[in-house]
Amino acid sequence: MSTDGLAGKIARRIRAEGPLSVAAFMTMALYDPEGGYYMTGRPIGAAGDFVTAPEVSQIFGELIGVWCALVWERMGQPPAVAVAELGPGRGTLAADLLRAARVAPEFHRAIRLHLIEISPALRAVQQQRLASADAVWLARVEDLPEGPLILLANEFLDALPIRQLVRRPGGWVERLVGLDQQDRLVFTLGPPNPTLGLLVPAALRETAPIDGVFEICPAAATLAATLAARLARSPGAALFIDYGCRESGLGASLRAFRDHAPVDPLAAPGTADLSAGVDFAAIAETAAAAGARACGPVPQGAFLRQLGAAARLERLCRHAPAAQREALASGAKRLLDPEQMGSLYQVLALTSGDWGMPPGFEGWQPTR
Repeated sequence: MSTDGLAGKIARRIRAEGPLSVAAFMTMALYDPEGGYYMTGRPIGAAGDFVTAPEVSQIFGELIGVWCALVWERMGQPPAVAVAELGPGRGTLAADLLRAARVAPEFHRAIRLHLIEISPALRAVQQQRLASADAVWLARVEDLPEGPLILLANEFLDALPIRQLVRRPGGWVERLVGLDQQDRLVFTLGPPNPTLGLLVPAALRETAPIDGVFEICPAAATLAATLAARLARSPGAALFIDYGCRESGLGASLRAFRDHAPVDPLAAPGTADLSAGVDFAAIAETAAAAGARACGPVPQGAFLRQLGAAARLERLCRHAPAAQREALASGAKRLLDPEQMGSLYQVLALTSGDWGMPPGFEGWQPTR
């Protein structure tokens, strides 16, 4: 299906059903089987539309491998552990993780790699890159085997569809995607609905200004509850790394990128990445209520430093030529610098049992 075809498909649905929620629009734009952004293209990397931390520096994936090994030790070193990644991109994180894990041979032997990916295009890239990893590809978290689990999700939550609630003089309404008189996709508002206000935290419900926006992500809440129930019945941990807010707040964060530049989210659906800021407080609260222990979020820079980023950079640079040293230092700075990804991205851990503070969270108090 062409991108014009996807826009037409969305328009036909709107004519048949009425305006769509932002979540329904995002689902079609990103995941439509024929024209969705993630289903048909290879968006990650310098030649794509955005770059993720594993693509910035090998240090990221290697330190995540260290984190997994330390968590495995705290789990009692089970002889087999499912190491799962949600939305593995080009397989870079998994490849770097596995390479780093070789310094802990028993942990490396225990790894059973599972990759949860619904995009045929990206799955093909992952299968090529991880051909020797004996990995298992799945479509859903629920399909993971029972037993010890370490789950990773880097820049996964921000691509989950959101709903946007808007405060109006008559109460809270939902922002929708409809059609104007020229059949162009436009944002519009749904009718007042008293139940929508109940989805907004009490502290914000009555104090939000007129036209204030509160975003919710039902898919993230479902994932958090599902993982927490899993962690409550068997040992494991989940690590989420993404951009977003530490506490629930107001603000419209939906954005679109094409060729590393911001574009109109409604223009040419299927050709641009759509994402939204993650409400880490809501995820932590949902997970804690379902039986997991939530720690963080902590800034990505602080997390990676605790795991030894400086020492790893020094070791990699020790015998590298000048150009490579410069590239390594530049990549590490981008990951760690508070003015770059170091503070923009946050890290949240969910664990089962009482292990004390998870690796990389030393000095930080649990969120719940």
